[in-house]
Amino acid sequence: MTGTSRPADGGEDESLSGFPVVAPPVPRPVFTEQRWFELTFVHWPVDPVTVTHLYPAGTRPDVFADGLTYVGLVPFTMRDTRVGSILPLPYFGTFAETNIRLYSIDDAGRHGVVFRSLETTRLAVVPVSRVLLGIPYTWSKMRVTRSADLITYDSVRRWPRRGLRSKLSVRIGAQVRATPLEIWLTARWGAHTRKAGRTWWVPNEHDPWPLCSAEIIECDDELLQAAGVDPAGPMLRPLFTTGVHARFGRPSIVA
Repeated sequence: MTGTSRPADGGEDESLSGFPVVAPPVPRPVFTEQRWFELTFVHWPVDPVTVTHLYPAGTRPDVFADGLTYVGLVPFTMRDTRVGSILPLPYFGTFAETNIRLYSIDDAGRHGVVFRSLETTRLAVVPVSRVLLGIPYTWSKMRVTRSADLITYDSVRRWPRRGLRSKLSVRIGAQVRATPLEIWLTARWGAHTRKAGRTWWVPNEHDPWPLCSAEIIECDDELLQAAGVDPAGPMLRPLFTTGVHARFGRPSIVA
């Protein structure tokens, strides 16, 4: 996949009325905390009809004002994970990750994400996340390297579907003001997932992203196609962020 991009959609006439731009506080006690560090957002538009079958029961594709939904390739480093707000996980809570995510909404009007895959370097994270939360973590060999304003995320899948690759290199630019579409894509306060025959909502909260422009130097990715998602148009402008501190509440049943 070649990393050509177009300017992000989202003009002044596109409204975020009714969309939760600021995170509602998650129910206490906090289930877990973590930091998402040096993260890059890469997005493509998707025809909602082509991905409806990929959503868990009780959810559907979230559609922006342009009539499209979107798919994201999101690599970053996770750090400082804690159980609750107290118990640190110094080894298991720090690792590189790359996820493929779709955008979801449920009948309660909660705007979230549905993960198609999440690469991680920590093998132990894979079965625990799959069994406890139904989140499709996969085991991969990964490396994140940064030199000045150039950052590269490199991943090779170990299990399942061994050998799937993703390499993304971007040059970090100046701070930018998010368009309505970019706010809609990044202000997501939970995930929809499927486990034990039920659909669950996992809420999260964090401060607004400090967003910067990002120039694609290389984008050679097999994860998007493996996720069963076909883009309906060119890549949006990529975005980079230094990261945020996130908190998760306890999961609740959707359907």
